[in-house]
Amino acid sequence: MKYAKMREAFNHKIGTFQAISHKLAEMATYIEAARLMVYKAAWQFDHGKADPKLSSMAKWFPANVAVKVADEAIEIMGGHGYMVENEVERFYRDARGAEIYEGTREIQKNTIARYLLGKLS
Repeated sequence: MKYAKMREAFNHKIGTFQAISHKLAEMATYIEAARLMVYKAAWQFDHGKADPKLSSMAKWFPANVAVKVADEAIEIMGGHGYMVENEVERFYRDARGAEIYEGTREIQKNTIARYLLGKLS
């Protein structure tokens, strides 16, 4: 966000370009949806209503969102986003790792599908 407000191209801040502003809007929306999913899963767990399907959703979706958002941030920043000195490059690596160490996305999707299809309930 800071970069989009600061960086100029064609005498305009890049955040004013529709393509960039739409990316930022989507990124913020995905982050909020992922956050709410985690909060819901945590709330249910705290109230003794743990839901394995929702838990798997709350592991897979936010990790997926983190990768997508970090990837979009790199794209917005262009060549600067790939530089090791830039924190966005580290965010992408960290997000990609989260997709793996939370249980692979395939395992989480298997769990979600089994509950949706009634095979584990």
